[in-house]
Amino acid sequence: MTPSQETTLNASAPPAWARRPTNLARAVTAELVERIVRGVHPSGTPLPPEPILCETFSVSRTVVREAVKILQEKGLVQVRQGAGTTVTPPSMWDMLDELVLAATIAEDDSLAILDDLVVTRRVLESDMANVAARLADQETLDRLRAQVDRMDELVDDHVAYHEHDRAFHDTIMQTSGNRIARGVVRALESQVVNTARYMGRTERSLCVASNRGHRRIYELIAAHDPDGAAEAMFTHITEAWLVRRSGSGRPMRLQR
Repeated sequence: MTPSQETTLNASAPPAWARRPTNLARAVTAELVERIVRGVHPSGTPLPPEPILCETFSVSRTVVREAVKILQEKGLVQVRQGAGTTVTPPSMWDMLDELVLAATIAEDDSLAILDDLVVTRRVLESDMANVAARLADQETLDRLRAQVDRMDELVDDHVAYHEHDRAFHDTIMQTSGNRIARGVVRALESQVVNTARYMGRTERSLCVASNRGHRRIYELIAAHDPDGAAEAMFTHITEAWLVRRSGSGRPMRLQR
């Protein structure tokens, strides 16, 4: 079987649904997102016409049209009158969309997309730490100190530790007042926080080292040192990710 024949076969393969979904348009959309990201429908090629999609998924034209509309909103296809529906290049995809991001992470063996995610976190959270160091009041400082102290007690329980870890970072983001940056970070984190590829290693020693970074960030925010707090956040996020991904054997492309 040639690659083109295999692609054609995969493109028309029925979905692996255990049972017929309640929301058919959403299910068809999710399946098509995965197929586009996997390259079953490569960029620059037309999406199969409505009749084929209807037959493939055993759904009506209405369902297919709704799914295609959602794909267009996510930036994965372009619909032109008289020219059909064409799959767009990855540069046009909405990477903040949960389906697109999840499918891209699942398909990316190099971890490059997670590297990009960490770089984005690092830029945004470093800036928010800078602002938090200027705005933090005593109540906020007391909360941050309590969170760091509590994490010292939780280093033997990585699940509880990471819950408090996220709360610590969120306190800083809330203190900065930058709702858009916080929203972007939270949206990105929500897609990967429970995945082994992002969380990586979870030994006690790593939790201990991680919380040393947290304490340094807290101390610089408490000292109202914006530049120091930003640099400490930058270093903490970078080092924590390099350690977590160290078992992958993949080259890293984190850039300042």
